[in-house]
Formats: sequence, C-alpha cells, structure tokens
Amino acid sequence: MNNNHIIDKANQWLSSNITKTEQEEIKSLLNSDDKTQLEDAFYKNLEFGTGGLRGIMGIGSNRINKYTIGMATQGLANYLKKSFVNQTIKVAIAHDSRNNSSEFANYCASVFTANGIEVYFFESLRPTPELSFTIRHFGCQSGVVITASHNPREYNGYKVYWDDGAQITPPHDTNIINEVSNINSIDSVNSDKDESKIEFIGKEVDEIYLNEVKKLSLSPNAINNQKDLKIVYSSIHGSGITLVPQCLENFGFRNINIVEEQQEPNGDFPTVIYPNPEEEEAMTLALKKAQEIDADLVMATDPDADRVGIAVKNLNDEFELLNGNQTGALIIYYLLRKLTENATLPKDGYIVKTIVTTELIDEICNHFSVDCFDSLTGFKHIATIIRGLEGKQTYIGGGEESYGYMLGDFVRDKDAVSACAIIAEMTAFAKDEGKSLYEFMIDMYKQFGFYQENLISITKKGKSGSEEIAKMMSQFRNNPPLEINGSKVVKLYDYQSGLMTDLLKDTSEKLDFPTSNVLQFLTEDGSKISARPSGTEPKIKFYFSVKENLNNVSEYDETKKLLLNKIQKIKTDLKLV
Repeated sequence: MNNNHIIDKANQWLSSNITKTEQEEIKSLLNSDDKTQLEDAFYKNLEFGTGGLRGIMGIGSNRINKYTIGMATQGLANYLKKSFVNQTIKVAIAHDSRNNSSEFANYCASVFTANGIEVYFFESLRPTPELSFTIRHFGCQSGVVITASHNPREYNGYKVYWDDGAQITPPHDTNIINEVSNINSIDSVNSDKDESKIEFIGKEVDEIYLNEVKKLSLSPNAINNQKDLKIVYSSIHGSGITLVPQCLENFGFRNINIVEEQQEPNGDFPTVIYPNPEEEEAMTLALKKAQEIDADLVMATDPDADRVGIAVKNLNDEFELLNGNQTGALIIYYLLRKLTENATLPKDGYIVKTIVTTELIDEICNHFSVDCFDSLTGFKHIATIIRGLEGKQTYIGGGEESYGYMLGDFVRDKDAVSACAIIAEMTAFAKDEGKSLYEFMIDMYKQFGFYQENLISITKKGKSGSEEIAKMMSQFRNNPPLEINGSKVVKLYDYQSGLMTDLLKDTSEKLDFPTSNVLQFLTEDGSKISARPSGTEPKIKFYFSVKENLNNVSEYDETKKLLLNKIQKIKTDLKLV
C-alpha cells in the first residue's frame, strides 16, 4: 500500500463523524515528519478474523477503537438480522478490565440497539466464561466480550459468540467477516442508542452461574475435612476477582488469600510485564505470598478469567509452576477417578482435547473406558464437537495445553472460574489422602506414564518473516525428517492435506478432520513433535511431547531430567535452537 493511499484513508477518517480530539490526533500524525505511526495506524483495516478483532488501541483503521469496533458491530448486526428473520434478536455483552473496555462495550450496545437488537448488558466487568453462559441462559442469538485475553496492556479486542455460547465457527465466521468488510466507513455505522432495548444484568446471573459450577463438585467430604486448605489467588488486575473467590467459598474453602497488590482491576496491569499466568514473571507476587504463608496451592487467572496458571510445592518443598498439560491431565484424572468412585461416571461420557495437548489424557481415558476426541487448537473447535454430540453422548470435560479448561457443558468456552474450583477441590482430595497435589501428579505418572511437554514459539517479523515461516513449513512437509534424535519417524500427520502417512509402510490414509496448517511427527520411541504457524501473526509454535515409564517416586527427578534432556536434543536435531 503506497503512502498516498494511507494519507487518503487518514483524510477519510478526518472528515468522518469523529471527535475533535481524535481529529487533532490524526492531523498530528499527518503533519509529522516521521510517517511511521501514520502508516501503522492506517496502512490497512484491522482484520476481523475468525473470532473477531484484536489489536493495539489507538486512532486509525488498523487499531482497536470505538470506530473499528462500531464497524464490526454493524456488520455483525446486519448478519444477525439476515440469519434470524422475523425473530426478536438478543445479544449479551460483557467486558474485562482493560483500558477502554467499558467504553467499547457501551458503544457495542449503542450500535446493536440502534439496529433494533435487544441487549443484556453486564453492569460491570465479568469473566468471559460467564458471557458464554449468559448467551444460552437468556436464549441469545449472539454475544460479544471486549477483551484481549492475556495480551500486553496496549491491546484490546472484540470476541464474538454464537447462540450455543461458543465462539463463531463456519459458516458464520466467514459470513460475518464478509458483512464487516462491506462496512466501508465510520459513517455507515448506526449508533443512535435505544436505551429501552438494554437490560442490565449482574449479581442475579452470577448466582445462577455459580450454582451451575457448584454442581461440578465431586468431593464435598474432602473439602469439609480440608476447608482450611491454604489457597493463594491472584486475578492479575483482571475480572477473575468478581467470581473466583466467591466460587471457592461456595465450594467450602475458608482460607483464601488474595494477592492484594493485584486485586484491583486495572488495565495498565502495573505489577506485571504481561498479564499472562503462563509467564513465571506474572506469578511472582502470588508465589511470594505463597512462601510467606506456606500455601498448599497457588492460582492466578488472566484478565478475562478464561485461563488459569497454578503452582504447588514439589518434592524439594519448593513452589513449582505446573504447565497447562500437567494441570489439564490432573483435572481429567481427578474427574474420571472420582466419578468412577462415586459410581456416577456416564456410560456415554467423553473428553475433548486439542491435537497439541498431551496424550497422557488419552491414556487416562482409555483406562476409564471413556471416549477421548481430538480437535484443532482453540475452544471453538472443542465446542463444535460438543454441539455435534449433543443428545448423543455426555460431555465430562476437556482442555488445551495453553492453560484453558472447560468442565461440564453449561459454558462453551474455556473457564478459569470453574477450573479454579476443581483444582482447589482435587488439592483438598489429595491432602485428605495425605498427599500434596504434586505427589498426586506423580501417582498419575506412575500409573499412566511420565509425559513431559515443552513448547517454543518463534517470531519472524514482517512480510519476510511470514515468508520464512511458510518456507519452514514447506520444507518439513515436502522433506520430512526420517529420524529425530535417533528414533525413526513412523507417522506424519498433515492436517493441511488431510493425510496421515505411515513412513514405515509407505502408505497414506485420509484424516477425518478439519483442515489446518499443522504438521505432526510421531517417532518410534513415542515422542510427538507438532509444528503450527499462527494464522494472525508471523509466528510459529513447536510442541514437544516425550514419555518414559516411572516405576517409583525415587526415580522421579532422574526421569524428569532424562525427559527434558530428550526434548533439548530434539530441538537441536531439528535445528530449532
């Protein structure tokens, strides 16, 4: 895109119905000798992807602001009116603690109501999973949450849900994208708010949602015995503070220690670099408090409370962060074991995980004779499987390696609120048996195999970076390694071509799976390596999973060291480090 085009687009915005302050901001960009910021702000329209919008906040067509959000909302409203003809259309709206989230949510409500759509509007910030629940509870056709999840503070976003409470999937995603792309200017947006079409909601919905979460409880006696379990919780300045402590109290826990420095919702996230519980740095204050009180469990949620990171004491009496695969496997192990012990395991029950999530979950499901289905990465794909099996089989739980878990089907997205409750419950269950959660995890490894996972993310900047990543995938696809770290590659899964190739037999078979640009290599020794480029930025992720048998606790540290060393050798062999 040339500079003239960028200047034309900036001038188009300048002459639109925007505030005087915003006009001055654009004029400043136009008059600056350095045109870098102008180019970044206007060189393209912020793309409405398969889940919605996400980007840096600021003025311009390539930024998150009330106008780009307004155009997205107008496009969504147009599509809803085409999809639900002669029906009363209802939409639920929520937002997290990010800067401008409340303003953006209010503007969404203005656009929806101006287009004749009724709105259920949360009176203050709420977790994303509660928005998912609310859509189904009120029989809405759609929902929107203003959040950029765990992205840095300068980001915000716009996430769209359909009538089943799940993020939009085909054909709705592409159809909405087409409608949004037809909104060519700010002045095409109808934002004349109709207050009569807005119903404010809050504590009454919280109570209904939390009652559903409470039904997940499987060990009330263990909780009663361990009600003083020392829990440290941090909302990392996000929306989790509105529901997580109350949820834990509803379950029966009485010793919940909030990280006060991170308790107040704040879009600047002043105590962390990134508000992401996957990052050790974001857990620093929670771990400090845990050491001070000798806690049994540490939990932290991201700004919109759909992800949770945890830490527990290891065998050396030091707090250790568990990764998403470990926590996910523990949750599934606990659920299936307790449902079996309680004689309430559904005969038609099933679990769902993503293709890059630990296969330890498959082993656990096999042991309990429960179906385990794989999906592409992202909870909307998990929700698609649930929708397809509705009325046929009973969903128990599921998750993905990126710290997202969903228990029960009353929410159709990852839910850190219910996950926090179940993680606390299984910690109490383990303690009731005289064990820490870490020792409970080792018992799981002894029974099903010690699986160790790791992830590296490689970012390549700009257009050349995207081309470099495409070339990397092409090389792996067309010239797959025959051996990785001394072990033969026995199977290659190419989810883009939809083929599984058995390299030993030199045969291929069709995969019954949606297409996606993902490659997986399975080796003779049970290692699994996955490569998955991002669809929205010049980034590629490599996932590694290795396993060994674990016979007793005394071999744990040595076996873990062996597995981590194996992963490092795989990275070196594939020239990724």
